[in-house]
Amino acid sequence: MNRQLVISTDCHAGLPPGDYLEYLDPEFRERYQHDVQVQLDAARETRKLMLVEDINARWRQGIEKQLTGAWDHEQRIDVLDHDGIAAEVIFPDGITENNSPPFGAGLGVGPQGGEYATQWAGARAHNRWLAELCQMAPERRRGVAVVPATWDVDEAVAEVRWAVANGLGSIMIPVMWQPHAPYHHPRYEPLWAVCQDLDVVVHFHSGPAPSHEYFGDWPPAPGQQPLPGGMGIYVCEAVWAVVRPLTFFIWGGIFERYPELRVVITEATTTWAPGYLEHLDARYVDWHVTAKLGDYRSHLSMKPSEYFRRNVRLGTFFARGEAEKRHEIGVGCMMWGSDYPHPEGTWPHTRDRMVETFRGLPAAETEAMLGGTAAELYGFDVAKLAPLVERIGPDKAPFAG
Repeated sequence: MNRQLVISTDCHAGLPPGDYLEYLDPEFRERYQHDVQVQLDAARETRKLMLVEDINARWRQGIEKQLTGAWDHEQRIDVLDHDGIAAEVIFPDGITENNSPPFGAGLGVGPQGGEYATQWAGARAHNRWLAELCQMAPERRRGVAVVPATWDVDEAVAEVRWAVANGLGSIMIPVMWQPHAPYHHPRYEPLWAVCQDLDVVVHFHSGPAPSHEYFGDWPPAPGQQPLPGGMGIYVCEAVWAVVRPLTFFIWGGIFERYPELRVVITEATTTWAPGYLEHLDARYVDWHVTAKLGDYRSHLSMKPSEYFRRNVRLGTFFARGEAEKRHEIGVGCMMWGSDYPHPEGTWPHTRDRMVETFRGLPAAETEAMLGGTAAELYGFDVAKLAPLVERIGPDKAPFAG
C-alpha cells in the first residue's frame, strides 16, 4: 500500500447547546433547559478571561461549516476524509463550539464544584449520544465514555458495562479527584478489574488543573481581576495535573495487580516523559537514598518505566521535537491525534503538519505512531479500513523526505 494509515487518537464531539435534552433522564430536563443559558454565559466569560476570543474568531473564518462536524455525522466524515484520517478516537468537546456535555460532565469532569446526581446525568446523556454517533461509522470511530468515577465506584462499574454493551470500549475518568479518595485507594479496585476484564482503555485528558490557585475566583466576580500570571502558570502546570494520576497508578501497584490494564494520557504533549520516567526509576533503583523512609517498592516487580512502557500510551498531536525524542519515550507508547475541531491541533492543515513532523523518520516507526499502535490498542480492523486508506490516506512518499 502506497498510502499511510492514519488514526487520530484525539478528536472531540458534542451536541450544540440544548440538544442533549432528549438524551437526559426526564427528571433532569427542566434543570438542563435552565442551565443552558448559564453554561453559555460561563463559556463566554471564560473565553474572555483566557484571551482567545479574537484569535478564535480569526481562526474560524472560512471554516464555519466544517466546524459543525463536531456533531454532524456527514460533515465530520468530510473533514476526516480531507485530513486523510481513516479512524478516530472521540472525546467530549469543550468551550470552542459551546458544546460541552451537561452539568460539567465534559473534559473538565471532576467532583469539585459538581453535584453527584447531575454530573452523572450529564455524563450518561453524552454517552448515549456518542454511542449513536459511533454507530453511524463503527469501523471508523471509537467513542470515549465519560465516567465520573470518584462519586460512586459501583455506578462507575455499571457505566463501564453499559459502555461496552453499546459499542464504547474506552472511558475517561477525572484527572482531579479531590475531595474524594485518590486512585490508589482500594475502593477503586472493582473499576480497574472490570476495565481489565472487558479490555476497556482508561483515559486522562488534559485540561483540568487547580485553576483557583492560578486565577483566584473563577470566573472572577464583576470588577475583580484574575491573579497576575495565572495563564502562564496554567499552561505550564496543566500537563502535570493530567500526568499526576499515573504516579498513583504506578506506585500504588495498580499495574502490578492488573497487568493488562491500559491507560492513555491524551493531549498533554510527551516531552515530560523522559525526565519523569528517569525520576521515578531513580527512586526505585537508588533505593538506599530514601531507605530511611521504609520499604515502598517491594510490592512492585518492575521499574516504573517498565510499567509505563507495558501499560501506558500517550496521545499527542506531536511537535517535531517530540518525534525526535521517540526512543527516549518508546515508539510503541506514542500515538498521533489531530485534536479536531480545536484550534490548537493540526486541523485544517493536518496533511502538511503530519509530513513536517514525521519526514525522514524510519517508515515502520512513522506507521506505528500515526496509526499502527492505535489500531492495536483500540481494536480497529485494519483490513476493513484498507480500501478507505487507499482512497483518502496520505501518500507515503513525502514522509520519506
